[in-house]
Amino acid sequence: MNDFIEELKWRGMLQDMTPGLEKHLASGKRKAYIGFDPTAPSLTIGNYVPIMLLTFLQRAGHQPVVLMGGATGRIGDPSGKDAERQLKSYEELDRNLRFQEEQFRRLLNFEEGENRALLVNNFDFYKDMNVLDFLREVGKTLTINYMMSKESVKKRIDSGLSFTEFSYQLLQGYDFYKLYKEHGITIQMGGSDQWGNITAGTEFIRKKTGGKGEAYALTAPLLTKADGKKFGKSEKGNIWLDPALTSPYQFFQFWINADDRDLPKYLRYFSLKSREEIEALEQEHRDNPRAIKAALAEELTSRIHGEEAFRAAQSVSALLFNHRLKREELLQMPEEVLAQVAEEIPCFPISQERLSANPSLADLLTETGITPSKSDVRRNIQAIALNKQKYSSHEDTIGPDQLLHGRYILVEKGKKNKFMLKA
Repeated sequence: MNDFIEELKWRGMLQDMTPGLEKHLASGKRKAYIGFDPTAPSLTIGNYVPIMLLTFLQRAGHQPVVLMGGATGRIGDPSGKDAERQLKSYEELDRNLRFQEEQFRRLLNFEEGENRALLVNNFDFYKDMNVLDFLREVGKTLTINYMMSKESVKKRIDSGLSFTEFSYQLLQGYDFYKLYKEHGITIQMGGSDQWGNITAGTEFIRKKTGGKGEAYALTAPLLTKADGKKFGKSEKGNIWLDPALTSPYQFFQFWINADDRDLPKYLRYFSLKSREEIEALEQEHRDNPRAIKAALAEELTSRIHGEEAFRAAQSVSALLFNHRLKREELLQMPEEVLAQVAEEIPCFPISQERLSANPSLADLLTETGITPSKSDVRRNIQAIALNKQKYSSHEDTIGPDQLLHGRYILVEKGKKNKFMLKA
């Protein structure tokens, strides 16, 4: 059994833990959980930090538990929020929860071994509980003074905090107690912003068991980027783990375009390579950070989206950024790669009928809106290529035989401007 705490320490993933946790983990196989509220349509790479905590825990021989917030997602966690969050409809939350459950089952091992992951929905704890039961069972356990001392409450008390959000730590504390009582789960983990909520759970268990219960807390630092921007976002917004929301190519490019200063942190947080392998990789490519980015992008894209999606993302990147790509290589690219390229660059429709009329190059590009005028095509003829083929005149004709896979024509205007025509 690997030393989980030592693994987190060298990876820089340990912020705080309650006393006695190391001894508790060393004395046998333990169960630890992290809660996830289904307030978004998919998990993001921001969520992937706590997922990696569960992954390293499982690799150390312990049992990871995913607690889906079917109940707490209906309330909203005030931690890290400057204002009251907008509540989602029950239908949207349930839809998000079902989708995220499927994602978790692909990201953790739920199938094999004694330490296979467990998934629990906290809605089951509350669905048959009325408000009087809640106040007697849960509300009597923690004092107002204790709850007011939490940072997530103190930061919002002047700007406004509803009783709904104030009660969130009661729900999270009761969650831990139910998991402790019904599943033997003794450890709750999460991001450092969750320390207050998590320790509310350890206090809840202490009160409920008369001080006899063993319950522990562990948090990881919030992952930040060197440029000060929030991790998990790009200029286009969130980086989702759902390929329908963030394409494998965009996911791949997020890591390729990472700030060099963030690489040591990203490797330790997200790579499953050992310490020796990571340090050897850094040493080998200490003067070539792009090689490290390529290795990390390959590992993560393959893990999240599969080998085929990784290879397609590589091909899309080559088509868009490799200026030495030859026409023969383009002609051999699979249709799904060209379809992905069409999602990433400006794409214009063209009908088979229009191509059958063999329009001139100038007519084709102006009619589709790629160029503003025929004179622009004439002036820039040396910089224009269709499917990596140059033309000597703006009057050269284009026919349906130019379509790749019967659907696509790649148009380039210089090295940086690329467009796709799609029939």
